[in-house]
Amino acid sequence: MAAVEPFTKESSTVALPGLGRVLISAGKLGQRAAEDIYRKAQSNRASFIAELMSSGAVSPSDLAHTMSTAFAAPLLDIDAVDRNRLPKDLLDAKICQAYRVVVLSKRNNRLIVATADPSDQEAAEKIKFSTQLGVDWIIAEYDKLSRMVDANAVTTGEAMDNIIGGDFDFDDGMITAPAETAEINMTEVEDAPVVKFLHKMLLDAYGMRASDLHFEPYEHNYRVRFRIDGELREIASPPVAIKDKLASRIKVISRLDISEKRVPQDGKMKLKIGPDRVIDFRVSTLPTLFGEKIVIRILDPSSAKLGIDALGYEPEEKERVMQAIGRPYGMVLVTGPTGSGKTVSLYTFLNLLNKPGVNIATAEDPSEINLPGVNQVNVNEKAGMTFAVALKSFLRQDPDIIMVGEIRDLETADISIKAAQTGHLVLSTLHTNDAPTTLTRMRNMGIAPFNIASSVILITAQRLARRLCPACKALIDIPQKTLLESGYAPEELDGSWKPYGPVGCNACNNGYKGRVGIYQVMPISEEIQRIILRDGSALDIAEQAKIEGVRTLRQAGLHKVKLGMTSLEEVLAVSNE
Repeated sequence: MAAVEPFTKESSTVALPGLGRVLISAGKLGQRAAEDIYRKAQSNRASFIAELMSSGAVSPSDLAHTMSTAFAAPLLDIDAVDRNRLPKDLLDAKICQAYRVVVLSKRNNRLIVATADPSDQEAAEKIKFSTQLGVDWIIAEYDKLSRMVDANAVTTGEAMDNIIGGDFDFDDGMITAPAETAEINMTEVEDAPVVKFLHKMLLDAYGMRASDLHFEPYEHNYRVRFRIDGELREIASPPVAIKDKLASRIKVISRLDISEKRVPQDGKMKLKIGPDRVIDFRVSTLPTLFGEKIVIRILDPSSAKLGIDALGYEPEEKERVMQAIGRPYGMVLVTGPTGSGKTVSLYTFLNLLNKPGVNIATAEDPSEINLPGVNQVNVNEKAGMTFAVALKSFLRQDPDIIMVGEIRDLETADISIKAAQTGHLVLSTLHTNDAPTTLTRMRNMGIAPFNIASSVILITAQRLARRLCPACKALIDIPQKTLLESGYAPEELDGSWKPYGPVGCNACNNGYKGRVGIYQVMPISEEIQRIILRDGSALDIAEQAKIEGVRTLRQAGLHKVKLGMTSLEEVLAVSNE
């Protein structure tokens, strides 16, 4: 009896909380130590459990197991729970913060709540009063629970600030918005982080030489990716809560309908990044399962002014191109998949042809780069301004050169060919794999072979491969067998050159910096015209082009490997044998 006497005496002066009494009963904590921790907690105005954990007298794991046994409550590793899947708004965040609890689920009229201290009656009563629901406790380790509570308590604004950074100076006036949207209030507190975030993403993308920005909403997360040198890289994961506000912001400054979320939309916007530097962006929205995916393409007007040498044509290819665009009439076609640089090539050609004595008209969907001296028309299907309508109108305006953004249908192709046959130079694009298949693709559209043969004068197919970083690229050994299988002729492997491979340094992206064009430039010779007229296949055309010295895309790429501009794996990735 004498052994328990001190406990009886002291308990009358220090009323330990339930947690302390349980730990003493379980032999995990001494009476005196518990009292010291309790007094310290009171003086620091902290909870008993917080002071207990900071003192290190009991480990979080030991505490959790003890409480689980004492209260016959299940034990849970809270780290195994996906924070994004937890129910939202069932319990006030302030209560969760104050009592260090996390709501796991709701079952009928009861809440399943994770806690480290199930003896806390005050917390239970507070939750019951706030939710009008009963409470079932699940035991979790205090340190893990605290981390999750703190993570859940981070507001959307704070999360955005973490991404944006405190030193980011924002000036909304730099993004140009249409006058008709000026009355929309974008100064709300909750919108400010979204505006800053968008602005930072656009500037970062430009600074990192990205070609596209992808804003992608998913069920439990949101991600932003940049396409840098043709490769997508994840840049940021902002809170899911911003997806609607961000989409609305982008739509407002792109002159899109913010109320329409069911169908895709296209628009454009500008960003002023200096006193005399403006970057154009093309915006595309796409409704997905969990919100609108938005892709913003960066259109740098200066890229069209770099000149034909910057595109990466070999001397003989350049000569063929210059000869074709210098002719007074005919059709020049640029082919390749989306993102292969067709638009930049066309604009470069137009820039070379743009002289005071020449009338140039373009029809695009939409016009991407503004060129002074060129009459540019935006195609608007809704308003009835199709490629075909625009082309018919051009022919009444005495043009010398016509540029059609894309030949999509028979009507557009038909008018373009008629224009090429009646004394106009026509430049256009098609989505095909290579130059020979372009002709069969046109045949499949319903164009007569004699019309193709009499109008098309040159076809250039192109791809973009990543350029090796000049600062860190290194010579690599590739087996001769592999080189032969890639497409090199035995006589080319004479030892006069060695392939380079990527290394990686601070100045580049995994060993690559920028991109280089790979081109198949095929003039339409008389023999190819004869093949077209007798309705020959793409294989026949390809065979004849080979005889005439036209490199395939693979051969053009392999030549770039010989020159040390790109790696063999890049060429193999962008071209077929």
